[in-house]
Amino acid sequence: MKFFRQYSIGPYILDFYCPTVKLAVELDGGQHNQSDNRERDAARSEYLKTQRIDVMRFWNNEVLLDIESLLSKMALKVTPLHPPLT
Repeated sequence: MKFFRQYSIGPYILDFYCPTVKLAVELDGGQHNQSDNRERDAARSEYLKTQRIDVMRFWNNEVLLDIESLLSKMALKVTPLHPPLT
C-alpha cells in the first residue's frame, strides 16, 4: 500500500494517508495531550470519519521505541481479510 506524507483532506493536513484503504496515520507529540488539543484532534477525527477515513493515532515515542508494534497494528488495517484468488 502506498502512503502519502502531509496529505490534504478538506481543511486538514494528515501526517500520512493511504487512499487505497482510506487510512490516516497521525503521529502525535506531547502537546496533543493538552485538553484543547485533544478537543481539536477529536473534531478532526470526526470530520475524517464523515469522509469514511479511518484514523490511527500513535505517540511519537511509540514510533521511536517500538516501531514494530506500530507497523503490526497498521498491517491489520491495510491487509485484506480475504486476499483475492490468483
